[in-house]
Amino acid sequence: MSDDRQPELPELRASDADRERVVERLRDAVAEGRLTMEEFEERLEAAYASRTYAELEPLTRDLPAAGATAPLAAAPAAGAAPAPASAAGLPARIGGEGTSTAAVAVMSRVQRIGHWTVPARFNAVAFWGRGELDLREARFAEREVVINCVAVMGGIEIIVPPGVEVDVRGFGFMGAFDQGDGPGPAEPGAPRVVVTGLAFWGAVEVKVRAPKARPGGPGLERGEPRKEL
Repeated sequence: MSDDRQPELPELRASDADRERVVERLRDAVAEGRLTMEEFEERLEAAYASRTYAELEPLTRDLPAAGATAPLAAAPAAGAAPAPASAAGLPARIGGEGTSTAAVAVMSRVQRIGHWTVPARFNAVAFWGRGELDLREARFAEREVVINCVAVMGGIEIIVPPGVEVDVRGFGFMGAFDQGDGPGPAEPGAPRVVVTGLAFWGAVEVKVRAPKARPGGPGLERGEPRKEL
């Protein structure tokens, strides 16, 4: 078959699937440390605005295939100090199967604390109750996870470690979605937590706290729910 159309391919219209493939490669590049968050955000915006292959192609032109390593990586010089590691090790905590998909407190209290895995989408409901989601020692099934919160005359508290990217999109009706002073700068490749939902006569709070050990109560395994009337 003739290849006469090859020069015209860059001018063909890109599909949603084509754009998503580019976005996925950009996400991998951030996790690998090849792009900064600023570069990722710029290219992400350009990817979703692209209409043709010609506009998509430059966004990954300087990136190797996913999982590839540099062929001529130089060994560190003798006596050179090692590169500083992430204090929280956040990029290494991405991947795995979600421990549970929901936490519900009806006139009670529910917790997710300690070592547990946040799924790609998690639902938290507090009706005349209180929910606590502590992510300081948690793993994340994917780099971006969505926590959908519904607080009706109750409250939900989400605790994240420094370095996690947080995006609060919830709506408060006679209630509040409170992000405090903000999560601060995100680590390259760190998980991204998107908080959505509704607070009706209630509150959803996102707090940043340094990681620390939190022993579970008697008969409670870490990452399992605890309910108190």
